[in-house]
Amino acid sequence: MSAKASAIVNGDWVEARLEKGGLTVLDVRFAPGKPDYGRTSYEQGHLPGAVFVDFKKDLTAPAQKHGGRSPLPSIKQLADTLGQLGVSRDRLVVVYDDEGDPASARLWWILSYLGHEKVYVLDGGFKAWEREGRPLSTELTEPEPAVFVPEPQEDWLADQEEVKAALDQDRVTLIDSRDLAQYLGEEAPFDPVAGHIPGAKHYFWKDGRDEQGRWKAADAQKQRFADLPLDQELIVYCGSGISACPNVLALKEAGYKNVKLYSGSWSDWISYQGNPIATGEE
Repeated sequence: MSAKASAIVNGDWVEARLEKGGLTVLDVRFAPGKPDYGRTSYEQGHLPGAVFVDFKKDLTAPAQKHGGRSPLPSIKQLADTLGQLGVSRDRLVVVYDDEGDPASARLWWILSYLGHEKVYVLDGGFKAWEREGRPLSTELTEPEPAVFVPEPQEDWLADQEEVKAALDQDRVTLIDSRDLAQYLGEEAPFDPVAGHIPGAKHYFWKDGRDEQGRWKAADAQKQRFADLPLDQELIVYCGSGISACPNVLALKEAGYKNVKLYSGSWSDWISYQGNPIATGEE
């Protein structure tokens, strides 16, 4: 996948390209435990021409014995879904959620993993767009079906076996994106086992945003990860592979090239009997 400029864009960037045409806009607002939140929010108002993406239905598969709480659908299923949403690899795509949520970063990661090189995230999400008084629409956009040809980028994805092998490799660093209490093993609000993968370093995903939910600048992201050598191979995880995606994006913005998502994350790791578990500070 070729290098490109920042994947974070502001409202001016999006509005100019909406006026020019040739932009696919994806609304992926989502709230855990509220299955109708995203669609209801979309129907009440969205960016002009935006297509609604149902986060759970379109971007996750049903949980199985392994794969974590929010497994990735198959490549074919993702490609078919993206085509039905009107996404092709030759058009600019911008994705947004509410404000500082992980949903847009997850969709950015999926598109990037599948080989899309022109996908961007709206900084500050829908709420920033609305605060800035930019145009809104309540028209329900019917996407024109497209053909999405996937070209999976294997260097964007890690599985349980690769993570297990990384435990004995100094050249690989694991990044735990959950809050500190979960990392330390003090609580496990979503999983039956508490703790973290041994050797993982803690970088809470929310620390990549400011108080308004906007992304911190690339220099600030570099400071966040200053302890990590730029040439280090990094594998990023969270509870189920969703809130790790903002850290993947932040690391890319900071200039790290070799960054993988462990898509099953902690909920997949603990599904394998015998996998080691650590608690407390490393």
